[in-house]
Amino acid sequence: MGGKGGRETSAMRIASSVAAAAGRSKWAAMAASTWIQCAVGGSYCFGVYSPVLKSSQRYDQSTLDSVAFFKDIGANIGVLSGLLISSPAARGRTWVVHLAGAVQCFAGYLLMWLSVTGQVPRPPVALMCLYMLMAAHSQTFFNTANVVTAVENFPDSRGTAIGIMKGFLGLSGAILIQIYRTTVSGNPSYFILMLAILPTLLTILLMPFVKVHSRPGASEKKFLDAFSLIALIVAGYLMLAIIGESIWRIGSVGHTLIFVSLMVMLLSPVGVVIKAHMIEAKIPEGSSSHEKTRLMDDGNLEAEGTYMKHDSNLNRVPCDTGAEQSTHDLIILQRGDNFNLTQAMSTLDFWLLSLAMACGMGSGLATVNNISQIGSSLRYTTSETSTLVSLWSIWNFLGRFGSGYISDYFLRRKGWPRPMFIALTLAAMSIGHAVISSGLPGSLYMGSVLVGICYGSQWALMPSITSELFGLQHFGTIFNTIAIASPVGSYILSVRVVGYIYDMESSWSSSGVHECLGQHCFVLSFMIMALVSLFGAIVAAALFYRTRRFYEQVIYAKLQTSLLE
Repeated sequence: MGGKGGRETSAMRIASSVAAAAGRSKWAAMAASTWIQCAVGGSYCFGVYSPVLKSSQRYDQSTLDSVAFFKDIGANIGVLSGLLISSPAARGRTWVVHLAGAVQCFAGYLLMWLSVTGQVPRPPVALMCLYMLMAAHSQTFFNTANVVTAVENFPDSRGTAIGIMKGFLGLSGAILIQIYRTTVSGNPSYFILMLAILPTLLTILLMPFVKVHSRPGASEKKFLDAFSLIALIVAGYLMLAIIGESIWRIGSVGHTLIFVSLMVMLLSPVGVVIKAHMIEAKIPEGSSSHEKTRLMDDGNLEAEGTYMKHDSNLNRVPCDTGAEQSTHDLIILQRGDNFNLTQAMSTLDFWLLSLAMACGMGSGLATVNNISQIGSSLRYTTSETSTLVSLWSIWNFLGRFGSGYISDYFLRRKGWPRPMFIALTLAAMSIGHAVISSGLPGSLYMGSVLVGICYGSQWALMPSITSELFGLQHFGTIFNTIAIASPVGSYILSVRVVGYIYDMESSWSSSGVHECLGQHCFVLSFMIMALVSLFGAIVAAALFYRTRRFYEQVIYAKLQTSLLE
């Protein structure tokens, strides 16, 4: 009896030891990062609480779009988070970046909730814009800490790792709405309070696990694929739940069961973490596999495709000079090297990528910011527009996850450069905007599918391309600077195009609401955005043409690496 009890105690100690060790691995960092990403996408839920914000503050559409613009600025201008994570104070301490995000998240959404519920005097529009800016800006700190950690932990599968991070962030909107429907459904003001509390608490609990681990893992692709599979299962489940809720009347018990099942799926990465750790524990620290990965992670060769040795004193040719083939090797080394922000901004590649993102991300944000108002003008019910916002999160996820995984696959197997995928997604987004502008039955559903997938794709492709062209040392700062193009494009298209045309076509209703009913409210706006997306596709095609030879070298280096392994 004592022997059996001793064996059980010993087994429990071993299991506890394995779990504790696994919690200090890069797989635990990946799991913790995905859970944080699942809760911090409050900016994607603007369509849920924008009606109560508009009515409680008595805004017209242009004013609401102005508030949404500050949401876009906050959620997409992450230069401060990039500078913080690159600073000596936060080096090796990503919890500093997470904590800065948690403080902003709590303060911004709490002040917004107090204003909407009337517990403080109605603030001026400028002050509400500041609350929204602060709340949304927290997302850049969470996202930067998680994405940079994932890229540094998995440099050779950065497209897939970024796709997983960005994918779960895209899913967060649908996940948060499921939590809302299970707890305080029908009260959008409490949804704002939930956005203040939930991400803050979850981040504080999980941020100690999000760290960079230099030790390589065995079967990285196998376990990254497991995370990818979990993400796809969660997305598929959420899509079925959302569609089911829109067709059938589901009571509180049904919502609770859906929510519990979702939580079980989201906890499943724990099994992947433990399994990965048990396999990695068998790999000796000094193995050849470790040595090869250490060489691949060397600071001078961080960008994919630049594993060749080179002399740092070479007189490099700037990558914008259009140099002849004889200097091509120097151009490749320049593109793959570690740029700082100023050096990156001096290249044409940086501005081409930024302009393409302004067209694509800007028009995508303009769509999601106005999706509730578009639904109202086409006489969709509140439930239907809420379903549209939830489904947008699914399409956003599919784009983010799918483009990272697919671009990695085609880069390795077919030699297709990533900028080509940006051009393709922008062309498809143009079609999506044109479909919405048609105003035909179901056009908003069909068009939002295309626009959502393509919008999400650009958020996964842009950081991957940035890391390859400009290196990893200042990656967080550079990709967050390029992301500024998103709110800039959104401001022009959402406030100056969509909001202006809507207000021009609308009038004050008998209930005192500024509204417009009918297809004419948005048809011209979306035709303009279709043309803007098409122009962005042309810009992305120019970037593809400029970098095609660089990516040929990337493929060659990958082939050489795979042969060595």
